[in-house]
Amino acid sequence: MSRTALITSADAVFTLTVKTLFNAPITLENWATDHGWSGSQKLKLATTSLSIDGRLNKGFVPSAYHMALHFSAGSRSLPVFDAIATASRQARTVYELNGELLLHGLGQRFTFTNGCLTDYDPVPAGDTTLGNRTVNITWENVLPAGL
Repeated sequence: MSRTALITSADAVFTLTVKTLFNAPITLENWATDHGWSGSQKLKLATTSLSIDGRLNKGFVPSAYHMALHFSAGSRSLPVFDAIATASRQARTVYELNGELLLHGLGQRFTFTNGCLTDYDPVPAGDTTLGNRTVNITWENVLPAGL
């Protein structure tokens, strides 16, 4: 009898480290309802062109991975990103981020390396209830692995 994978994101754990700014890893929490994170584009691996005689020419292309994290306005993870943004603006530099996403239901782990905070919503939208805030991170690499 085979075990069916659980496709819920409710048991996912995303841990972030920020080199030179925080001493310990931070577990992100209180994600936005129905939409915690997303890749804003696919990871491009190759470029191709077809010659006039019908031969496919191809080559590897390095590309960054752009990721959007969505948090409820009351998330205690948001002050972390406020601190990174404030420190970046004051020091006029970027801080290196690394992350790990554990998807327990699928038995998978994703490691994100050499990233930086690209942009974010510094203030929630003032709807009937305060709106979600989005944080955008660009990663150099994303590496899948099993748990």
